[in-house]
Amino acid sequence: MSRQLVAPLPRQLTAAAARYTAKRTGSSQKKPDTSWQSEAWSFFDKVPEVRFAGTWVGNAMGGATLFAGRRAPDGTVERLPDDHPAAEIVQQIAGGPDGQSTLLSDFGPHLTVAGEGWIVIRPITEGEGRSVTGYDWRVLSTGEVSQQSGKLIVEIDGEPVNVPPYNPDADYDHTAPIAIRVWKPHPARRIEADSPVRSSLQLLEELQLLNAAVAAIARSRLTGRGVLLIPKGTRFPTAPGATSDAEDDVIDIFMEVAATAIREPDSAAATVPIVLEVPAEAIGSIKWLQFESDFDDLALRLREEAIRRFANGLEVPAEILLGLGDANHWSAWALTAEAIRLGVEPRLAIIAHALTTQWLRPLLEDRGVDDVDELLVWYDTSTLRVQANRAQTALEAFNAGLISATAARRETGFDETDAPAASTAERNPGDSDPPEDTSTDDETSLPVSETTSIPDTLPASALPEGVLAAVDGLIYNALYAAGVRLRNRPVCPRPERARAREIAPAELHTVFPVDPELVDEWRLFDGAWTRVGEIAARYGLDPDCLTRQLDDYARALIAARLPHSFEDTARIMRNPCEASAA
Repeated sequence: MSRQLVAPLPRQLTAAAARYTAKRTGSSQKKPDTSWQSEAWSFFDKVPEVRFAGTWVGNAMGGATLFAGRRAPDGTVERLPDDHPAAEIVQQIAGGPDGQSTLLSDFGPHLTVAGEGWIVIRPITEGEGRSVTGYDWRVLSTGEVSQQSGKLIVEIDGEPVNVPPYNPDADYDHTAPIAIRVWKPHPARRIEADSPVRSSLQLLEELQLLNAAVAAIARSRLTGRGVLLIPKGTRFPTAPGATSDAEDDVIDIFMEVAATAIREPDSAAATVPIVLEVPAEAIGSIKWLQFESDFDDLALRLREEAIRRFANGLEVPAEILLGLGDANHWSAWALTAEAIRLGVEPRLAIIAHALTTQWLRPLLEDRGVDDVDELLVWYDTSTLRVQANRAQTALEAFNAGLISATAARRETGFDETDAPAASTAERNPGDSDPPEDTSTDDETSLPVSETTSIPDTLPASALPEGVLAAVDGLIYNALYAAGVRLRNRPVCPRPERARAREIAPAELHTVFPVDPELVDEWRLFDGAWTRVGEIAARYGLDPDCLTRQLDDYARALIAARLPHSFEDTARIMRNPCEASAA
């Protein structure tokens, strides 16, 4: 059986799920407060930032995959084989992978906006015996579920469906619908749902007011074009159908022009100033009066601040909502990875917990499967973590000897028909002769970001142990100094710097990816190779050659997000850089 391990389970899974059950006699439990949820959904309909947040989370969740696993003693989850009963049940959730993607995607807005949703499962039956042939899975909002006279009524496709309460002590009707409430518990009262939008309701109300203010400013004729004052006798506009000596009321002129400008934004009334006739001695010359207010600019700034505050409370990096315009491909990838870790995976854990406790384990218990408490539904987000610019990373790694030429061709979009002659097909940079063994192992077939060690096909170095130890120290110190500098750089977001301090500085680049172009801009290796000349002189090596070799290797490690180890030093230093060869 192949063993696939994924991230350890959280120590405390902050998720909740419950199947609709019969109310206990004499129960006086206070119902959860749901009054705020309708207001939260109204903001989802009216405020585009709320809709974007919920839709983004949903789309990201839909890219994950579900699988059946077993909890290991170390907290990791081992994927079960496809023929295991638990795996067969999980594979059929929501009708298969496509339905699971839809189910997860649909739940994103619910957990982001209302903090809860319902999974309704209706068995599909046929024949007189009403044998179950499948299940219809639906994700419903709290507004589509209601309790009436001790019954749960759900709205599916506009039709009410009665869901009987589940009674574990009685014979269960397997043809009856099942309703599972899934929610993120509020820290102060676990039975109530919590969401980022809940804490932002007042802020979103302010944002709506500011949106209305900005809209009013845009529509206002007085603010937009002002009033033009001209000497008496120049010209006086008259109302349609009036005689030339008629006098129109000033207020009527203002209201008529303003109404026309709002009704027809592309009309002349929306672009030209209002013309009034006033006594010449009152103005002395033509003047343009503008009705400006300090609130105009203030409203725009306040709206931007409200949007930023809402973005900061979304439990994902604010840049996801505010935009990644200032981010390069590496920092954008880092922000997306953090968004997945902070905003997507916790919500996937909530869904997985619900499916585990309310669906998988009850079915396994009915089948008499042992150790059901160790089996669970879990998620895989590896498809969401595709590293950006893999071609450049592959070239950096190949030049440092970290991957084979076959892997480099694959990651740069070429296939084996583009390989050079057989005698040089697997030649690594710096090799004067083709290596004796050109075969590749399983590891070289992995993507760059999944390669964890230097291929053993590289020739060993002829350098003595003393120089290898000195070089190893130089490399480690260089990566250590680079890691210390990275803690205060944009690749390490401020909320993550506490976690970054718990990571060895020499390995920080393996967690927070760095664009190779930023190595020089941020001076990550400044002063790292000052002692190379001393070491090279001590062992009769060319200092320039040795510096280039170490610098290329360290940069390749950062580009490929791989750690350094002493065992790799001998293979990396395959060209001894003798002074005579300089």
